Amino acid sequence: MQLPDMNLLVALDALLDEGSVVGAAQRMNLSPAAMSRTLGRIRDALGDPILVRAGRGLVPTPRALALREQVSVLVEQAGQVFRSADTVDLANLDRAFNIRTNDLFIALYGAQLLRMMHEQAPRTVLRFIPESPGGDDDSVLRDGRTDLIISSTVDLGPEIKVQSLFQTFYIGLARQDHPIFAEPVTAQSFASYPQISVSRRGRANGPIDVELAHCKVQRRVALITPSFHSALFSLPDSDLILPMPANILSSVSKLGLPLRSFEIPLALERVNVMQAWHPRFDSDPAHRWLRQTLKACCGLEP
Repeated sequence: MQLPDMNLLVALDALLDEGSVVGAAQRMNLSPAAMSRTLGRIRDALGDPILVRAGRGLVPTPRALALREQVSVLVEQAGQVFRSADTVDLANLDRAFNIRTNDLFIALYGAQLLRMMHEQAPRTVLRFIPESPGGDDDSVLRDGRTDLIISSTVDLGPEIKVQSLFQTFYIGLARQDHPIFAEPVTAQSFASYPQISVSRRGRANGPIDVELAHCKVQRRVALITPSFHSALFSLPDSDLILPMPANILSSVSKLGLPLRSFEIPLALERVNVMQAWHPRFDSDPAHRWLRQTLKACCGLEP
């Protein structure tokens, strides 16, 4: 089915509202002659004169009067379709946002992010989805069910949008009376104690091992866990060492565990934590608000 020229609907609305070809032309930034030709096309499309001369002016026909309200509503609704790309009614936004990330981020920013969201959009729901070991970051974004992935190690396709949230660096964590604190920590002493690797994919090696190799030493990873919180509770009763992001220390102290941090004596690069999303959400005003709120949340002290 061939659709009619929607510009005729806008022109009809202007003509019925103004009751004048000249007035409607000015409203639509057209010449009176162009608007007169448009009125002719409307008459042909509807099979009705729409406006007829009465003295020196024009008056609407009964058909035009019957259409006036319907046409006005349709034009307003069409305008909302295009305006909706820029605005969102946060007070009435009823939507659940799915964010895939690790327990570290949730512990550090989860409650604060929810609080900031509910200050503006109290009906929204924040749902955190655990990371999976499958390496399917692209597919979970493409299927549209995951709004954001937050990670420092995301293997993404070229179309995926990314934005940096913050940077951090790794420090070491051990029980308070660990023998490593008996003297200044060196690469050799750091590598001489069993360590924990936190990896959702079960990996034991990473940038730390590359830097240790430059120092001609090698560490022994004795425990591999999928989350930092499970690793933390393995420290108080062992000689294990846990390398972990420095920005989580404030949350660790709240747990009341007898742990102590130290600087890892290696030239480790800073870790860039990003949020990533599919382009389908790039212009969605609600999703854009979520990204902006999350970025602002990560800019605050945890």
